[in-house]
Amino acid sequence: MLFGPGVMDDAKAKRARAATFSNMARSICKLAPIIAQAIQNYLAKFVQTLHLLQDMTKIDEFDSKILRILEKEGRISNSDLAVKVGLSASACLRRVQALEAHGVIKGYRAVLDRKQLGLGFTVFVTVGLARHLKSDQEAFERAMQTASQVRECHNVSGTIEYLLRVEVADLEAYKYFHTEVLGIVPQVNSIVSHFVMGSAKDERA
Repeated sequence: MLFGPGVMDDAKAKRARAATFSNMARSICKLAPIIAQAIQNYLAKFVQTLHLLQDMTKIDEFDSKILRILEKEGRISNSDLAVKVGLSASACLRRVQALEAHGVIKGYRAVLDRKQLGLGFTVFVTVGLARHLKSDQEAFERAMQTASQVRECHNVSGTIEYLLRVEVADLEAYKYFHTEVLGIVPQVNSIVSHFVMGSAKDERA
């Protein structure tokens, strides 16, 4: 039986398509495990995130214990922490990581002895501004950000606008801050100094 050119060309095209589909099938078979693993990894991360969100809907007794201990002993090992709170090491680590991931634990810091640093003279200072304007508040806060003596600056309610915690070496150093730093801020209207004579409780120490 004789076949015309058109029939031959059609057969070649079919064979070419079949070969293309076969190659595509082989490629898909090779990629399938990789795709499956990627999907599995994604789902695992999604489930882990979902569990973290569910775990953090409420701070329970174990979380509270962990936070109290870490506030006082930031460098405690996970194994020692687990023993203190009554959990397995793996369960304790998961809880700490969840607290970190959700920003409940923002970081870990060293507690410094201010006296040994020559900054053992603490003063709480109340500051009133001349005008109750947002621009004046922002200008004052910028000035306090650049003042190394100011450890804390809080905008508070009441008859004054700000409460500062100031740490310096001694009375002379505070006088300099009062006169040459705080006293030259143009927005300031009143300054009242409260010298710390002793601290019955200070959980930052």
